[in-house]
Amino acid sequence: MAIRGPRLEFAVGAFLVLALASLLVLAFASTNRQFGFGGGSYPLVARFANLGQLRLQAPVKIGGVVVGRVEKIDLDPVKFDSVVTLAINDRYKDLPADTSAGILTSGLLGESFIGLQPGGDPEPLQPGDEIAYTQPAIDLIQLVGKYMFGGAGAGAPPPPTSQDPSPTEATPQ
Repeated sequence: MAIRGPRLEFAVGAFLVLALASLLVLAFASTNRQFGFGGGSYPLVARFANLGQLRLQAPVKIGGVVVGRVEKIDLDPVKFDSVVTLAINDRYKDLPADTSAGILTSGLLGESFIGLQPGGDPEPLQPGDEIAYTQPAIDLIQLVGKYMFGGAGAGAPPPPTSQDPSPTEATPQ
């Protein structure tokens, strides 16, 4: 039986510490937490009728680039709208005042995020301002259910009916 040397014990200990550190980083990354390395941020507010699967710390993106995070989600007790507070990175301080926000999904079953679409207004949004133009999340299950069970056809024009046969299609005499 070989005697364990201090080098082997140190190597095993270092491997275990490295493995635990990587698991900790993986746990933080999978829950969308930030380590606090970034700069400052400023708040913007958006109201939505339906949040879908939007969660705290969900990304806020412009053109696929993460520019912030969802900081807080509340319910307006008067209008019963969902009020979402966004923490936007200070690097993107000049968002136009007519910027619109929509709740989107990465892929068919991916995570929900808020997509911002900057407008053309020369006036920028100020910290604490409310984004006026919003689009709620689309509920795919409800949409498929309407399509499958005929709810999507309500209000649609009736299918075309057969027309009188043309003289060439008339029965021979």
